[in-house]
Amino acid sequence: MLGFNEPEFLSQLASTVALRPRIEELADRLVDEGFDNLFLVGAGGTYAQMWPYEHLARRSSTLPVRAVIAAELAASGDATLGERSVAVFTSVSGTTEDSLRAIGFCKSKGVHTVGFTGYTDSPVARSVDTALVSEPKAWPFDPQMLLFMGRLLDRRGEFEGYEKLADELADLPRVLAGVAKQAEAPAAAFAEAHKDTDYHFLVGGGNLWGFTYLYSMCILEEMQWLRTTRVHSAEFFHGSLELLEQDTSVVIFQGEDETRALTDRVEAFARRVSRDVTVFDTRDYALEGISPEFRGLLAPLVLDTVMGRVSKHLERVRDHSLDLRRYYRVMEY
Repeated sequence: MLGFNEPEFLSQLASTVALRPRIEELADRLVDEGFDNLFLVGAGGTYAQMWPYEHLARRSSTLPVRAVIAAELAASGDATLGERSVAVFTSVSGTTEDSLRAIGFCKSKGVHTVGFTGYTDSPVARSVDTALVSEPKAWPFDPQMLLFMGRLLDRRGEFEGYEKLADELADLPRVLAGVAKQAEAPAAAFAEAHKDTDYHFLVGGGNLWGFTYLYSMCILEEMQWLRTTRVHSAEFFHGSLELLEQDTSVVIFQGEDETRALTDRVEAFARRVSRDVTVFDTRDYALEGISPEFRGLLAPLVLDTVMGRVSKHLERVRDHSLDLRRYYRVMEY
């Protein structure tokens, strides 16, 4: 498999699910002490990665939960942010400047701050009230966020089957390694077919909308310097469809939650116009050991793994390193 370090992949993921006892202890303490609202704060990809858990809370809980952009929160504030608020931050390096400013702002309001990161001595880990540290460079943060939100909602009587889900997540590294292997051939095929494509139209919905945004902006734009349009499947028919032409590369991310029909509708229309429609569907991947009722919750993790293989093959066929930047953390801004 191209550029796939399986031991590292397994070890990093294992370090995220190994945080379960500490995550549950934190969630239990927050519920026992009481709090009024929850802010899920990120920047760029870590902001987008919060959306599935805002979505989970919105459809199953009365707890006010909001995903917010770190820089905007620090600049604009929020009238509901206060001493009975909890704010969760994620940062792979623990050095994200926008997040650090937002942590400082939240602490000035008396907010309890939580940070998931990969470095114990990082600025983020040192700044938050509670730091939960996985192995360096462990990505994505979905296992930690799913455990955290699951336990929190379980304690509120708003999540059925949490213990079963958490037990099954212990085997997540092996499950996702299997997904990566399944994805290798279609990933290589997509990259070969699109090595000269300079514009992609990405669509997703439900708990995959965040990943759609992330892959469009943080991978194709930032890491491959490709032009993209990204649109929520529920919003596709309110303007963005006019951009489709016969040769438009349409990439559709399909999951297994209640919004699946919205994305099916987009696919059916897109195929009437474009001859280049690719669907990456989590249903196509075996998740041995994961109960059917939890497959939808794992869709962001599955697609992150699948598209990680696509990214490595795009890097190869386009001869464009995923680590190459012109501006991000290169120029002052």
